[in-house]
Amino acid sequence: MEHTSSKRKQTLGSRLFNIANYTVLTLIALICLLPFINVIASSFASTQEVVSNRFILFPTTFSLDAYRYILSTPTIFKGLGVSIGVTVVGTVVSMALTALMAYGLSRRYLRGRNVINFVVVFSMLFSGGMIPTFLVVKGVGLIDSYWSLILPVAVNAFNLIIMRNFFQALPDELEESAKIDGSNDLGIFFKIMLPLALPSIATISLFYAVTYWNTYMTAILYLTDSNKWPIQVLLRQIVIVSSGMQAEGTSVDVIPPAQTIKMAVIVVATVPMLIAYPFVQKHFTKGALLGAVKG
Repeated sequence: MEHTSSKRKQTLGSRLFNIANYTVLTLIALICLLPFINVIASSFASTQEVVSNRFILFPTTFSLDAYRYILSTPTIFKGLGVSIGVTVVGTVVSMALTALMAYGLSRRYLRGRNVINFVVVFSMLFSGGMIPTFLVVKGVGLIDSYWSLILPVAVNAFNLIIMRNFFQALPDELEESAKIDGSNDLGIFFKIMLPLALPSIATISLFYAVTYWNTYMTAILYLTDSNKWPIQVLLRQIVIVSSGMQAEGTSVDVIPPAQTIKMAVIVVATVPMLIAYPFVQKHFTKGALLGAVKG
């Protein structure tokens, strides 16, 4: 009887804990979600509602004036194409370099491995700074080139360490058996290691894609031709112009409130990454943890 009673108390306690846990997590999720809902609602709200209400969850009157104003700029679609191109090409280049370097550094028989690993970790703590990086980019002739948005940030030390740890966690017997079958290092990497690393690749690819999509400061520094600006820079220019005067080259007669335009800009800049996230969501947690467990 005592055993049954304690079991019932434990079960009741577990249920209470689960209820409290779900309640707290739900509240945290709402706290994180409400601001984004407010941003979306404000971007679709009418001028009168934006002026009269500071916080909007459900607009009473839907208006597309802010999006019509943003899309009326002729260069917006070109900037969108630039951002998509830089994101796709940059992610492919970064993943290729990161995966190859991570696999090499994960092999214990690689000469100078510890020194290279130290340099990678050191780069996480100390960097050259903005001016030295600019001088390097200028010295190699990348100014006003799309490659200036990709090559200086092609390999992220944190992502490299995660992927290196993932490869280190794989059994050495896989490589040994492949060599016995006559496979070389490239064959082992492409036919065995990469298929096993798909969760890690999907996760790190998302990290790189978000970085390239949010490119702003490097574009300001390295691109002198405004026709090559990515979407983030153009959206910022639209916000600045909307706060002062009518944008040149737009087909909109009346400019919506600056607050509405800012909200619409946030939505336009965020939605593409939100669309891409569900495709890698199932790999996200698994891929991040696999490379972070073993040091």
